Amino acid sequence: MKVVEPKALGFWMCVALVVGNMIGSGVFMLPASLAPYGWNAVAGWILTIGGALCLAFVFARLAKAFPQGGGPYIYTQEAFGPAAGFMVAWSYWISIWVGNAAIAAGTVSYLSVFYPQIATQTGLHCAITLAMVWGLTLMNCFGARLAGGLQVVTTVLKLLPLLGVLLLAAVVLGKTGGSTVLPFHAQDLTPVGITAAATLTLWALLGMESATVPAGKVVDPERSIPRATLVGTAFAGVIYLVVCSAVVLLTPADMLKTSNAPFADFVGLHGGGDARLVLAGFAAISGFGALNGWMLLQGEVPYAMAKGGVFPAFLAKTSRRGAPVRAHLLSSVFLTVLVAMNYSKSMVELFTFMALLATAISLFAYLFCAAAALRLQGRGQMEPSRVLTVVAIIATLYSFWTLYGAGEASLWSLVLLVVGLPVHWLIKRVAVAPPAE
Repeated sequence: MKVVEPKALGFWMCVALVVGNMIGSGVFMLPASLAPYGWNAVAGWILTIGGALCLAFVFARLAKAFPQGGGPYIYTQEAFGPAAGFMVAWSYWISIWVGNAAIAAGTVSYLSVFYPQIATQTGLHCAITLAMVWGLTLMNCFGARLAGGLQVVTTVLKLLPLLGVLLLAAVVLGKTGGSTVLPFHAQDLTPVGITAAATLTLWALLGMESATVPAGKVVDPERSIPRATLVGTAFAGVIYLVVCSAVVLLTPADMLKTSNAPFADFVGLHGGGDARLVLAGFAAISGFGALNGWMLLQGEVPYAMAKGGVFPAFLAKTSRRGAPVRAHLLSSVFLTVLVAMNYSKSMVELFTFMALLATAISLFAYLFCAAAALRLQGRGQMEPSRVLTVVAIIATLYSFWTLYGAGEASLWSLVLLVVGLPVHWLIKRVAVAPPAE
């Protein structure tokens, strides 16, 4: 009997999914990494936001042309065939559950502001991280609507501390007349500094494609997904540029470099200790909300792959609520193994390692999707557009540039990508077919 999946996600839930997945624990930790770059960080943000908007535009047009679920996997398969589609989906899936490990670790690190023993007792942060992961896994197993509703709430809550930081920065500027801002010297802007800063900021902007993945559960996907992708990316990008730049330019660099909670320390410096605790609490909520959105995607990607016949067919089965329970459980098992293998690392070390790896491997999916938009136009499978062609070329060049900037992490991501080749060969060998619906 054919199961009719409910259309659970509307436009605003899709916007919340995009914004919520982009604004997570990463933004609250980035100023410490960006502190050495000064005004180079501002230039890096501008370039990264521009590149992200180009990619978002490409995803919006691809989603309009191919509104079925699966996102990057579907677009690449349509353009370059099943093998390329599998490799992109494989890399994208890995980037999601690796990134989820980073988000969870960052969220728990903010909880250590309230409970310092989390950071001092070996293995405790690992246990709390996994408890959070499996709690959200079970929630997503109950269906996309419950997860989407939680995403709307947590997205609103996570914007509050960012707005508070912005208002505090405005107060500081008003009192000091700008004398506390890091002086601008044009000679300090360097290609190396801007490239390094732009590579770091990309982690915070991963997720612009989020609304394209669960397309099968979106109301009016041809209109909702493109609009939500562009609106969500632009909104998150502007928030990042203004708020993170304010923290970097209004806080002594020596203080930021050694900070485990740069946003909280900024608020503590200018607003007092109690305000620091409040922001730390909201930062934990922000990470929790982002993790919830990405947990939704880590089940939808292997589910879409299984429906397409490139992953084992048992992953294409859904529950009565339309949730891909088996795909969720498999992803969380891999995530658990990854976190457990690195339990001895500090929270900062765990976050940094996972974030860099997830960013680098995501770039392969972005690169192939930008190339897919060009190829699909040339083959007549998408409506030709000069604007889309130009934007897709820029997005392709941007992806190459950021892969170069990621350095060693790009090499590790390439290794993980190559590992998928024998997996694809094995699945083809056994000729797994998706279940009839």
